[in-house]
Amino acid sequence: MEHYLARLQNATRKYWNKPALNNIGGETFNYGQMATTIEKFHLAFDALGFKKGDKIALCARNGARWGMAYLAVNTYETVIVPILADFTPESVNYLVDHSESIALFTNADKWAKLDITKMPLVKIVIDVDTWKPLWTVDEKTAEAYASAESLFTAKYPDGYGPEDVVFPTDNWDNLSTINYTSGSTGSPKGVMLTYRNFSATVDYSQRNVPSSDECSMVSMLPMAHMYGLVIEFIYPLCNGTAIYWLGKTPTPTALLKAFADVKPYLLITVPLVMEKIFKSKVKPILDKPIMKIAVKIPGLNKIIYKKIRDGLMQAFGGNIQEFIMGGAAVNPEVEKWFKKIKLPYLVGYGMTEAAPLLAYEHWTKYVAGSCGKAVDCADVRIDSDDPHHVVGEIQAKGDNICIGYYKNPEASANAFTEDGYLRTGDLGIIDEEGNIFIRGRSKNMILGPSGQNIYPEEIEAVVNNQSYVVESVVVDRGGKLVALVYLDQQAIAKALLDPETVSEIPENIKVASNKSLPGYSQIYKVEVMAEPFEKTPKMSIKRFLYK
Repeated sequence: MEHYLARLQNATRKYWNKPALNNIGGETFNYGQMATTIEKFHLAFDALGFKKGDKIALCARNGARWGMAYLAVNTYETVIVPILADFTPESVNYLVDHSESIALFTNADKWAKLDITKMPLVKIVIDVDTWKPLWTVDEKTAEAYASAESLFTAKYPDGYGPEDVVFPTDNWDNLSTINYTSGSTGSPKGVMLTYRNFSATVDYSQRNVPSSDECSMVSMLPMAHMYGLVIEFIYPLCNGTAIYWLGKTPTPTALLKAFADVKPYLLITVPLVMEKIFKSKVKPILDKPIMKIAVKIPGLNKIIYKKIRDGLMQAFGGNIQEFIMGGAAVNPEVEKWFKKIKLPYLVGYGMTEAAPLLAYEHWTKYVAGSCGKAVDCADVRIDSDDPHHVVGEIQAKGDNICIGYYKNPEASANAFTEDGYLRTGDLGIIDEEGNIFIRGRSKNMILGPSGQNIYPEEIEAVVNNQSYVVESVVVDRGGKLVALVYLDQQAIAKALLDPETVSEIPENIKVASNKSLPGYSQIYKVEVMAEPFEKTPKMSIKRFLYK
C-alpha cells in the first residue's frame, strides 16, 4: 500500500502545470500553484511555532482554497479538524475549543458570528478567501504570519519547482484528522483518523476506480464530511484529476451546465436524487400507454432503454463511468428500471469511522438491493450465528478503521468489540458471494408485538414506491406502525386531482403498501408531512426528530 501523501507528491511533480483545484466560474489553481501555497503555509506555521500534532480547525465554504488550507495543515503534520460550515456558531465555537485547536481557517462572514472568548487556545484566525489574518492573539503572532513571503523568497531564491515538493510519509499511525460527526455540545464524537486510514481508502479507490489526469470531478458534497473529503477530493487529486467545486448550492440549470462543461468521470450522490430524476424525467415517458406496449416488444425495448440511458448519461456530461450512491437503499421499483436501462450505478456503504468505505462493487457486478462487497482493506463480518440468513450487526476491522473518538474514552470503548472490530450499529446479512445487504440501523429497529424484528427502512422502501410519495419515515406509535410521508405536490397538481381524491391519497398509500407487507409489519396509519424531512449533510433523514 502506498502512502497517499506519496501519491499526492508524485502527482504534484508530474502534473505541475495542469489544473488541480478549481471553482466553477471563479478561481483556478494548477498543481504548481497549489504546492507553492502549501509550502508558504508550512513556513508560516513554522514561524508561528506550530508543532507536529497541534490541532488546526477549518470551517469554511467548499472551494479550491478550502482544499489548499486542508492540504497545508495535513502535509505539515498538524492535525486538521474540518468542521461543517452549516453548524451553528455556538457549535463551531464549542468544537474548535473541544478539539484544542490553536488556529482556525474560516470565511470572514462566518468569523463575524463566532466568539473568540469561547476558543481560548486559538492564536490566529485566517480568512480562507484571502489568506489574510482575521484576528491574531498579539502583534508577535501577526508578524510571524506575515513573514511567510520573505521566508519563502529566502529559502527558494531560484524559485519553487516540482523537485522541491516533499511530503512526509513516515507517519502511518499518527493522527491526521479529527472529524466531528455532529455539532453536539454534549459529548461530541470527534472521529480520530490516521494517515494509514486515509492511505487505505485512497489505495483501494485507485485500484478499483482508477483516476488520472484525463479525468475531472465535480465536487458537491460537504468537504468537512468524510465522503466528500476523501472520494470527491483526496483520492482523485492523488492521481492528477482536476477537482471542480460548485460553491453554493446550485440551481438545477447551473448543475447541469457544470456537468456539461466539466464532464466528470464519477458522480457521487444519494439515492433520493437519482430517484427524483427518474420520477420526473424517465417515469412519465415509460407511463405513456404506447410506451407500456413498446417496452414489452423484444428488440424494440432494448432500443428504447438505450435511448433513455444515453439521454441520462449526456445530461451528466457524457463521461460518467459510474453513479455511486450511498446513505440509503434505492427504491426497489426504481432500481428495476435502472437495471433494465443498464445505468452504470451502484450503492456503496461506508461511515466516517471507516474513512469512509466499507463496501463497494463495480456496477457491472453489483447486485440489486445490496451495498456491494466488503473493501479488501477491511475484514467485514456479521455478528450472527448464521450471517447468510440471520440479521446481525455489521462489524469491521482493518487499515481504514479509525482509532477512536477524541477525548471521549467511553464512546471509544463502546465502539469496538473485545477482539477489536468496529461496531457499526448497522444490521445486515451477507450472501455466499460476499454481497452485503443492510436491513437497517440497530437503533431504528422496532420490536413487533410477537417479538418480530421490524426494520422501518424495508417498510419505507414499499411506501416510497406508491404514487405521489417522495420520501417517508416509519415510526412506532404505541405499538402501531405509522408512516409519515412527504408528497410530491407538483405531481398532484399536474394530475389535476380534485380535493376529494387528494384527501384519499394517505389511505390509498396505506392499502397499497400493506398488500406488499407481511402481517406483522402492516401500516396502521399514514400521516402527511407539510415539509420535506430534515436531512443531515449527507442527505440522510434525521429520524430522531420524528419519533
